[in-house]
Amino acid sequence: MKKSKASKKAVVLVSGGLDSATCLAIAQQHGYECYAVSFDYGQRSASELLAARKVVEAAGVREHKVIALEMGQLGGSALTDVDITMPEAIAVAGGIPITYVPARNTVFLSYALAWAEVLNTSHIFLGINAMDYSGYPDCRPEYIQSFETMANLATKAGVEGNQFITIHTPLISMTKGDIIKKGLSLGVDYSLTHSCYDPDKEGMACGRCDACRLRQKGFREAGITDPINYSVLP
Repeated sequence: MKKSKASKKAVVLVSGGLDSATCLAIAQQHGYECYAVSFDYGQRSASELLAARKVVEAAGVREHKVIALEMGQLGGSALTDVDITMPEAIAVAGGIPITYVPARNTVFLSYALAWAEVLNTSHIFLGINAMDYSGYPDCRPEYIQSFETMANLATKAGVEGNQFITIHTPLISMTKGDIIKKGLSLGVDYSLTHSCYDPDKEGMACGRCDACRLRQKGFREAGITDPINYSVLP
């Protein structure tokens, strides 16, 4: 990725997917010294965390934390509960899919907010998207606006008025194809990223799940060949 001389800090949530990799590159483009945070939240596959480590290493972030959570103990999502069958291509048609992890972004943003306070920065970057996405309720602009309001009521920095906590969502109104084009213009290596909900034991993307189909849709729109391999081509 192309890097700019950084003069300010930002906490960037990095999942290992193409959206968060692009978001990280955008934060760096805007001159932020990036502190990346990823979460081992009980997801069924370790592939995305492996990808997150590759992405942040390639980006040259200032620091990368992987925070262990036990959200899998709560169940309620095909991403964390092995007793729930992983669906194939359901969310594109609408509705909230079983791959939604209850309160996941709220939990993730809360940790990012805490680290931002420790680092004395008011900037948090999150690569969510409200155009080509899986219908999750915590990927909507109104959710981000509400969380930002809460953050400025619930933190020392917000209450003292020293700084206004800002949740940056640069991808929120972009199509997946536009996100990919933007990332390529910033030097993002999408071969390092992972999007699949249900990879095989070697970490190869299934090509059947909603995440794989949305990813491939984006690459087709961008007119670019996806650099990763699939068990079945979407």
